[in-house]
Amino acid sequence: MFFMRIHYIDIYHLHIIHRFSFISRVDVRSFLGEEGLPGGRIMKRKGIGFLLVMALIAGSLAGCGRSDKSAEAPEYAGGETDAGEYYDTVPAEEEFYFTNEEAAEEPEGSYVQSCYDFDWPEENGEKYGKWEETGFLSVMNAPLSTFSADVDTASYSNLRRMITDGYSLEDIPEGAVRIEEMLNYFTYDYKEPEGSEPFGVTTQISTCPWNEETQLLMIGLKTQDIDYKNAPPSNLVFLLDVSGSMGDYDKLPLLQESFSLLAENLTEKDRISIVTYASGDKVVLEGAKGNETTKIKRALNSLKAGGGTNGSQGIETAYEIAEENFIEGGNNRIILATDGDLNIGLTTEEELEELITEKKESGIFLSVLGLGIGNIKDNKMETLADKGNGNYAYIDSLREAKKVLVEEMTATLLTICKDVKFQVEFNPAVVSAYRLIGYENRSLAKEDFHDDTKDAGEIGAGHSVTVLYELILKEPLCTMSGKEIDELKYGDNYKEELEQAGSSSALEQEWLTISIRYKKPAEEESELLQYPVSYDSYMAEPGEDFQFAAAVAEFGLLASKSRYPEEASIDHVLSVLKDLELSDEYKAEFEDLVKEVR
Repeated sequence: MFFMRIHYIDIYHLHIIHRFSFISRVDVRSFLGEEGLPGGRIMKRKGIGFLLVMALIAGSLAGCGRSDKSAEAPEYAGGETDAGEYYDTVPAEEEFYFTNEEAAEEPEGSYVQSCYDFDWPEENGEKYGKWEETGFLSVMNAPLSTFSADVDTASYSNLRRMITDGYSLEDIPEGAVRIEEMLNYFTYDYKEPEGSEPFGVTTQISTCPWNEETQLLMIGLKTQDIDYKNAPPSNLVFLLDVSGSMGDYDKLPLLQESFSLLAENLTEKDRISIVTYASGDKVVLEGAKGNETTKIKRALNSLKAGGGTNGSQGIETAYEIAEENFIEGGNNRIILATDGDLNIGLTTEEELEELITEKKESGIFLSVLGLGIGNIKDNKMETLADKGNGNYAYIDSLREAKKVLVEEMTATLLTICKDVKFQVEFNPAVVSAYRLIGYENRSLAKEDFHDDTKDAGEIGAGHSVTVLYELILKEPLCTMSGKEIDELKYGDNYKEELEQAGSSSALEQEWLTISIRYKKPAEEESELLQYPVSYDSYMAEPGEDFQFAAAVAEFGLLASKSRYPEEASIDHVLSVLKDLELSDEYKAEFEDLVKEVR
């Protein structure tokens, strides 16, 4: 009977449960069966913490007497509930929760009205974008694969948070797993840039670990690392969400600690401003020198959470402050930290995209840091970063903050190349079909590759980008020779060129050609680099970078419930990882994460 009446708990008691839930790692929305979390499951919990939460509920309810008008509290009638805006999953049992409309119709004298008068909060939950997984494409019909670079890492750290909190792979929400962000979370020993080139390119091909019938192509791109002390001066605006939803211990307090870490690594040549937003916006600090660490920390520590979330107004003000302190030839950037729950002003993805697309023309870049659990709006934060010429990371701990803002400081803050686009042309004499793994929401039309007005991804100093393709070959490796060339570089249009070269046999030894367009940060005309990939890239025994990236992708296929898992399994991923050195602490942590869901 106790559970039958949980839906009478008022917002004050929900707040109490939420505040103590971290002790027991019980997610309040899961416990109450609210829509928006997978299956209404209860997360991992420790017995003492769980009993404490129950005691708080019982004690709080005992202190709230019914009015004289009240009789027995009405039994909840059940009934069908909306399946939820955010997840395509089965809701918890109906009798454990009610809809907002039913709450509004609660009769006078109920538990809720007896204790507090309040407006029932709107349904809340984590929200992710949705897209269709890329399938295999015929090289004869679609010889070109075109997409934007991506250095975001938010999906991996968010996935890590979910698994650590007790999610099984079946619980992971649709759209939460972006395999390219899992791959790009890690660093690899890729080829360094040579001469004046902004990046080095590494390629390897070997048998696909989860499908022996296909080959796996790895493309690795790495930019030159730069010591921040030798970097151009930075004009940084910290745009910080201090709305009511940021009051949790893993939001504003973590935000303050994270930016304090960054402040300790700034220099005298930098200029720092702080803009906050809730129901309105406020300029807390403007134009402080980067070495005024105490001043910056004092401003950060003065922040309190409360009010609505007028993010668009905060964005407007942050760009104004950034423009007023603009450094010619410097690094001008806004760093937005939020849970993404914008509910005042411009709130839809389309409205935010229009706003940020206009603002980026000022030459100011935007980085987005996501925080918190339960109501993060991943879709909005990714949109802001993508359209604002920036990157997107998710901060689930102070350790992650140190990685993003200190260890990878120049990669996060200093753009080396902007509007970076890939176009891969496959040789139909060798490859009959291909499938790009990940990058679904980075797809571009083939015409966009040469169109300098089309937006694409930014890459920071010391960043690496990893791309994986699954390939179906036209013939087994041992029988490939003398194939007729069909089109494009490898086709009829180039027969004359091939004849002048003396023979087509050289081209027949190529699997594909990688074309990369990029712009320098202050320029609007792109430059083109091309990298043919030959049979020399094939390795029967690939290197550790290849094996680790393949293991991450295989795990991503399982976590995203891919349509193309073939023989992928947790046991196979672990069997690959156990033979690797994994000297990097984050790679070693990945192995532990995989073991969590075994």
